[in-house]
Amino acid sequence: MSFRSNDTAIDEIIASCNGDLRGAVRALLLINEHLETELAKAYAAAADRGLAERGTSVLH
Repeated sequence: MSFRSNDTAIDEIIASCNGDLRGAVRALLLINEHLETELAKAYAAAADRGLAERGTSVLH
């Protein structure tokens, strides 16, 4: 997405939901929820390995 404009990405997302704005927002919320879950797992894995305790910013 870094090579195309946000407007183009938004248009594509809406088009993938057949023009349904609520559907597009719903899809984005679901994707965001999934990504937040994956991020939490990554932080937990880093903590298990002691990376968080060393003060490294491996995940940032």
